Amino acid sequence: MQIVVHGAGIFGLSIAWACARRGARVSVVDPRGPGAGASGGVVGALAPHVPEAWNTKKALQFENLVMAEAFWAEVAEASGHNPGYSRSGRVQPLADAAAVDLAQTRAASAAELWQGRYRWDVRDAAAFGDLVDSPTGHVVFDTLTARLHPRRAIAALVAALERRGAVIGTEPAEGDAVIHATGVAGLLELNGIAGEKLIGAGVKGQAAVLACDLRGSPQVYADGLHIVPHADGTVAVGSTSERSWDDPAATDAQLDDVIERARAACPALRDADVIERWAGIRPRTRSRAPMLGTHPLRPAEYIANGGFKIGFGTAPLVADLMADLVIDRTDRIPPEFRPEASLR
Repeated sequence: MQIVVHGAGIFGLSIAWACARRGARVSVVDPRGPGAGASGGVVGALAPHVPEAWNTKKALQFENLVMAEAFWAEVAEASGHNPGYSRSGRVQPLADAAAVDLAQTRAASAAELWQGRYRWDVRDAAAFGDLVDSPTGHVVFDTLTARLHPRRAIAALVAALERRGAVIGTEPAEGDAVIHATGVAGLLELNGIAGEKLIGAGVKGQAAVLACDLRGSPQVYADGLHIVPHADGTVAVGSTSERSWDDPAATDAQLDDVIERARAACPALRDADVIERWAGIRPRTRSRAPMLGTHPLRPAEYIANGGFKIGFGTAPLVADLMADLVIDRTDRIPPEFRPEASLR
């Protein structure tokens, strides 16, 4: 079976890898090359929802975070490239006594919902040194959160696919099945098919990389920001969520604010140099969930889009669901992830 995947971002490459693993011949087509859009970012936080008010989306996210470790280990072995994956855990400062009480309640929920495999604990902030500043002196530490290096992950997938004989290029290709994972452009072409409803849009995000060696430290989530230590001795911080902009690739005072808030939350960053500033447009569906299944405009083809802020965090599961559908003709896609969720 010949599979053609349009789009060489995290969804497209992960789906291509899942199909190649099942014996399909794969071509990935992207005029701009691998990781040219939002997947070429810098943050790489793979973080769970809070363990409460459980629903299908949260259960699937948990499934994905659990399977990600084996997925990226296999990609690393197949490619000879390190995607920068680590189940590093995450620290979150607690602002007041009410937040401490709520966190302790959620600890009991996590024990059940996370199947006793991962923990959500209230701990003394002093145990983490200058990694985090907490008004109460307490933090939540969870052992489920992971991270990877987005650009290294993209490079590892490309290398793994090429070793399997996949073709990754810029020119159109033909196949038995076609999957569109084309990010913002692919969502925008859907607007107008459901009256005046906005089916998909781009949301700009800005992030930065700081020179600070916190290897071995957990991530920090504070003041709405992800602060992610990577294995190369850098720390990524982000991001903004902007509905309007003049230049999609430009950084500005909004990123300056992100950096200053990150320094305030993580004392270890206060004197760290900023070595990269990044901006890009992320694809967001109306439902805020990935859009998977039959393409609304091309009934004989498929769509996998709308990763928004969780593209890397959901990619292994998205890849499996799409490979099941396209190759095995098995449809396990939940209603929340189908195109209809954004079209209705």
